[in-house]
Amino acid sequence: MEQRKFGNNPFYVSPLGLGIAALGRPGYINLGHADDLGGEYDVKKMEQGTHTMLDAAWDGGIRYFDAARSYGKAEAFLGSWLRSREIAPESVIVGSKWGYTYTADWQVEVPEGQAHEVKEHSLPVLQRQEKESKSFLGSYLSLYQIHSATLESNVLENQSVLAELARLKGEGLVIGLTTSGSNQAETIWKALEVKIDGEPLFSSVQSTWNLLEQSAGDALIAAHEAGYGIIIKETLANGRLTARNDSPEFRPLLALLESKAKTRETSVDAISLAAVLQQPFVDLALIGAVRVDHLKSNLQAVDLARDGSLNDLLDQTVQPAEAYWNYRQDMQWN
Repeated sequence: MEQRKFGNNPFYVSPLGLGIAALGRPGYINLGHADDLGGEYDVKKMEQGTHTMLDAAWDGGIRYFDAARSYGKAEAFLGSWLRSREIAPESVIVGSKWGYTYTADWQVEVPEGQAHEVKEHSLPVLQRQEKESKSFLGSYLSLYQIHSATLESNVLENQSVLAELARLKGEGLVIGLTTSGSNQAETIWKALEVKIDGEPLFSSVQSTWNLLEQSAGDALIAAHEAGYGIIIKETLANGRLTARNDSPEFRPLLALLESKAKTRETSVDAISLAAVLQQPFVDLALIGAVRVDHLKSNLQAVDLARDGSLNDLLDQTVQPAEAYWNYRQDMQWN
């Protein structure tokens, strides 16, 4: 898999990266997540399953891996795989995130009124979680990101946090942010203005952009032009842009994607991913497969993205941002 320059940052990335949010904890919101894990929630078995997926991703050419402090034991599983396979730090790029604390206690369902993860963008959380991330990932950690920065959290105006991030940048970490919600674009525009001692603090952004949710497009183009590395998450909309989506309201959309897939002798998920990879502002698109067969299906997107444009789909599939995020908010952890 051909490597791409990651904005103006000092490394290259594979066009696809493996996100391990769905591998590092028993519960997640992807459609069919429980079926994919087969009810096997033993920590050791989940670590072995994660290693199997990481092996398959590596064999498929993937060289970027995405974790976060709130993804259960994702960082621990990834770190143990990197060390056990004796992978050289210079041959892989690892990104992680701070700002959410995992609170589900290795349960799929949490008590009423309790969340699977709790968000706090404070200096103490950054200082604690940065040490935790490095304890699991060590010298493999290349990119450290604010997890779901928003204007409401005021993290982009918190001078103590920004100063600490600048210190970490001075130690060699690439500093970025991820965005979520219907106001992603506004957060990206705000991040582009953040400077420390006259220099931009951030040099990457990870945002949701897919056939359904395209609202951050203009802001991502601007970030790309400013030299940011651009990572796209939720490329398959948590399973909504795959063949396993059997919701009646998505039937017309899936029929359209199935027709495209049949013409190209590929899968619905590969078509959906290829449409993301074809966008000129995209450096890296994340996949969140839990099964090897799903990963292999996803990998078809790399070659497919070179085979003509799928941009004719964009106007036919896009939803209002608020509708997309309202639907996502109502998806069940499984």
